[in-house]
Amino acid sequence: MVKKTTNKLQAKDLVNVGIYTAIYLVITMLLSFLSLIPIFHPLLTVICPIAGSIPFMLFLTKTKKFGMITIMGVLMGIVMLLTGMGYYCLFTGFAAALLADFTARSGNYVNAKKSVLASGIFSLWYIGNYLAVFITREAHYQHVIEGFGKAYADSYMSFYPNWMLWVLLAACFISGILGGILGKKVLEKHFKKAGIA
Repeated sequence: MVKKTTNKLQAKDLVNVGIYTAIYLVITMLLSFLSLIPIFHPLLTVICPIAGSIPFMLFLTKTKKFGMITIMGVLMGIVMLLTGMGYYCLFTGFAAALLADFTARSGNYVNAKKSVLASGIFSLWYIGNYLAVFITREAHYQHVIEGFGKAYADSYMSFYPNWMLWVLLAACFISGILGGILGKKVLEKHFKKAGIA
């Protein structure tokens, strides 16, 4: 009797989403402590996508069904909201992850180039952590003063002229691509085992 395959998400798929989301989150949270030094705050759009893309690429070797990447992005947004990063990541997490899901599916989950591209697209979710700086600049400035003091806030805001948004967005995408390439090389055996070429 031939086993029927299903495109519906099953318990093991959700377990994989949970495990890899947790790993990704731990890496992101640990690296976020670097932002205590103002210059590192914008640099996190490079550091976090590169570091996070390694477990993300491993996650893609387990991803064979549409929706898994999207759920991961939604979970990232929810956690960012609960940890005080605001609600913008709810939108960027969903949008970036959904696009990454479509990208991975377009390669039938076995195309390495599409997987790397999906890594870059998924990494765009991270820009949600920065949108408040540009959308509600004065209110955000006051919020930073309350948390870290005026000296920190002045130094912090000096890194964010309005045009910096596009630089950060590009940094997230390019760093996600670089992290995807690095992750693919590090996890070559896992990719071969998963039939991704």
